[in-house]
Amino acid sequence: MSKVAIVGAGFVGSTAAYSLLIDGAASEIALIDVNREKAEGEAMDLQHGLQFRQNVKIEFGSGYELCKNADIVIICAGAHQKPGETRIDLVKKNSVIFGEMIPKIVKHNKSCIILVVSNPVDILTYLALRYSKFPKNRVFGSGTLLDTARFRYKLGQYFEVSPNSVHAYILGEHGDSSFPVWTTANIAGINLKYLKKYNKKAMDRIFSETKNAAYEIIAKKGATYYAIGLGVSKIVNTILSNQNGVLALSSYLKNYHGAKDVCLSVPTVINRSGIKEHLVLPLNAHEKKLLRKSASIIKGIIKQCGC
Repeated sequence: MSKVAIVGAGFVGSTAAYSLLIDGAASEIALIDVNREKAEGEAMDLQHGLQFRQNVKIEFGSGYELCKNADIVIICAGAHQKPGETRIDLVKKNSVIFGEMIPKIVKHNKSCIILVVSNPVDILTYLALRYSKFPKNRVFGSGTLLDTARFRYKLGQYFEVSPNSVHAYILGEHGDSSFPVWTTANIAGINLKYLKKYNKKAMDRIFSETKNAAYEIIAKKGATYYAIGLGVSKIVNTILSNQNGVLALSSYLKNYHGAKDVCLSVPTVINRSGIKEHLVLPLNAHEKKLLRKSASIIKGIIKQCGC
């Protein structure tokens, strides 16, 4: 028996709930939203599909008491960046929201894992850790999970193999300072530069397309939610099935190649207890510099916002 509570029943939250329902990882899903009618509508739509899927209890409401007994609380709520707003403006608004929301979650559940999906995810993961006062292994964000998935998909397309056979990471911030780890990128243990089709210009183009993918999707359809919904389901399933799976997730780094006291994405082993460990990739000097730069940018924003 396992319960997952999702705070925020918008595009991402409701799609994550749908993916979890299909995946069958959780026996109970609770949708929480300040707009109770929105949460109810999404819950009803999911409930009507239970005949076609294994029986899962679907709850909804606007109160945080629904977080009680949840193994994982997924946060998809928060303000969105409006035209003319800066990133700092967005962080300030979400800092206030998280400052009110996280204590309410903790009030009803002090033993859950908190998974942050809301953006900017690295900063909000850091704030969720601070406001919850939870152990560092029980608070993390979706980070560059989706960036890495997009990267592997595009590399798979180029080299004509399944993305499941591509082992490559996008690390750092889930944002403009993210970077690819070419040092360890491989297919079947073969570094990409030794494959016949390898071409540096093509690799640079693939990373550029990966980095701009979200902007392109938003321009075409308004929002991204299918892939991240599936990604959330993957994280939840990895945790609840105690897999010790390795995913690119954002969490607190004590000292990872010089990146300190910040939440950024690195290869992370997760299981039923949350984070088991960070795997330290053998980055080259340039990649280490990019990671530290990413850390500096995130820490600078947090400092500017007075968070």
